[in-house]
Amino acid sequence: MTETQNGAVFDAISVHNFSEKILEQTVHFHVMKLSGGFFLWVGSTPVLSNLAVSMSCKYDSMPLSTLVMGDPSNTAPNSLAQRLAKKTKKQVFVSYSLPMTDSNHCLLVENRIKKELELHPEHF
Repeated sequence: MTETQNGAVFDAISVHNFSEKILEQTVHFHVMKLSGGFFLWVGSTPVLSNLAVSMSCKYDSMPLSTLVMGDPSNTAPNSLAQRLAKKTKKQVFVSYSLPMTDSNHCLLVENRIKKELELHPEHF
C-alpha cells in the first residue's frame, strides 16, 4: 500500500503480529514493515528493553549492527538484527525482550521468525 503526500509517494507502514508457544513460554512477535526495512519486537510481556539496528554495507559481506538502547552485555538483539539484515537485504530494527535463559530457546525463536519470513514475506 502506498500513500501520496505533497506529490511524493510513500509506502505505508503495515503491522503483522503472530505468537507461538516455545518451550512452555508464549512468545509474541510484532513486525512493522517500513520503507526499505522493518522493525521486529519479540517478547512475552509488553516491554521494550533494548533496540538494535543492522543494515548491509558495500564494504563488508556482514551487515553493520549496533545497539541503540539496552544492556550491551545482551548480544541477542544485535545478533538477530544482523542475521535478519543479511537474509532480507533490508535495514532491520530488533527489540528482543525475552529473558536470556537458554541458547536453545533463542534458536527456536529465530527459527520461528525465519518460518514466518518464508510463509509471509510481504510482511517484512
